[in-house]
Amino acid sequence: MRVRVLFFGMLKDLAGRSEESVDLPDPSTLGDLLAYYQRNLPRIESYLASIALSLNQEYASPAATLHDQDEVGLLPPVSGGADRNVSSSVALVREKIDTQKIVDEIKAPEDGAVVVFEGIVRDNTRGRRTLYLDYEAYEAMAMRQMEELAEKALAQFEIREVNMVHRLGRLEHSETSVLIVVASAHRGPAYEASRWLIDTLKHTVPIWKKEYFQDGAVWADGEPFPDDIPTAAASETKPASQ
Repeated sequence: MRVRVLFFGMLKDLAGRSEESVDLPDPSTLGDLLAYYQRNLPRIESYLASIALSLNQEYASPAATLHDQDEVGLLPPVSGGADRNVSSSVALVREKIDTQKIVDEIKAPEDGAVVVFEGIVRDNTRGRRTLYLDYEAYEAMAMRQMEELAEKALAQFEIREVNMVHRLGRLEHSETSVLIVVASAHRGPAYEASRWLIDTLKHTVPIWKKEYFQDGAVWADGEPFPDDIPTAAASETKPASQ
């Protein structure tokens, strides 16, 4: 069988490509695919403890069974109540984020609070002057994960609406990289939901940033995946003997 493998962030640099097709015997698992890369891309070994796996845009364990034409992602760590009128909107964009326009659109007469979080581009990282950032995402999966986060926030907090926008591509100093707007009747739930959304997004949504300096570029260190997302190191599969 043949599966499509996608590389992101530092793994894309490691592999020297963003995707490829791999032929495997049937049956095979994600663990078998990892063993293939341990043989053919040995440097991946040092990343296994931190990367996660996706199968057809859902997080999966190395024990998951593969089928012909499946889509596999190798993912480095990433930089409702039925009785309420609630809604959410999420987006990935490549143009500048218009914060005021989104805030004005989300406001409603029943709201007592709108909390806005903006992540913006700094001009330095640990003392090194940053020229610009470049964000990339596993876009289909990132949209799905952001939609799920918005739905969970609406279910867990007494809020009315959530709007999340993340920018991709090249960003300059002071530009907004991520915007989260939460509307509710009271400020407390809006603050709590906003904090939970950005913290969880940074741990689970497959978006990565590359930082460019005068003397080179590096992929930013990602947040560790939560315990409920298995990493590639969970596989007990060992590389076959040469």
